[in-house]
Amino acid sequence: MRISDNKLKTDRIILGIDPGTAIMGYGLIHQKGKTMEMMVMGVLKLGKYPNHAIKLKKIFDRTLELIREYHPDELAVEAPFFGKNVQSMLKLGRAQGVAMAAALYSDMPIFEYSPRKIKQSITGNGNASKEQVGAMLQTLLKFENQPEFLDATDGLAAAVCHFFQSGKTSGEAGFTGWKAFVSQHPDRVK
Repeated sequence: MRISDNKLKTDRIILGIDPGTAIMGYGLIHQKGKTMEMMVMGVLKLGKYPNHAIKLKKIFDRTLELIREYHPDELAVEAPFFGKNVQSMLKLGRAQGVAMAAALYSDMPIFEYSPRKIKQSITGNGNASKEQVGAMLQTLLKFENQPEFLDATDGLAAAVCHFFQSGKTSGEAGFTGWKAFVSQHPDRVK
């Protein structure tokens, strides 16, 4: 799907991903007009893989599987947040990057949102806890039980955030392919 002529597609599937190197959360929603319904949410557990490169391959492969199975129109991904541990941030950035690469490989537009923006969009509070985000999603999307790992609701939250932000001038990054990404980030490609 491409957004052109300022027209927003109103029947679309959005894949949301919360990248991680221990657990990657994901969720898919189907937008129908001004409503949304949850399709699926889950996690990819990566703790059993000792090699970081293998974890990245598993993230790439699972993202491609989700794309092939559900045919989402767009990817909404949570951006890594700045923390004290530079190594952790680097690993999270790589995890995000391979999920984005899978979407770019599939010619899917990518939209990136900060954790604070996602929480603000879902709960009205940028400092909300994972539990608060999960509870609000449960109310919005009417699913029965909270998942065992809140990373799943974090991935779902990225998709719902994108649903709420679509059509707004939010200042968040959106890419429609490698060319768009490179033109907007020449310093990140050598």
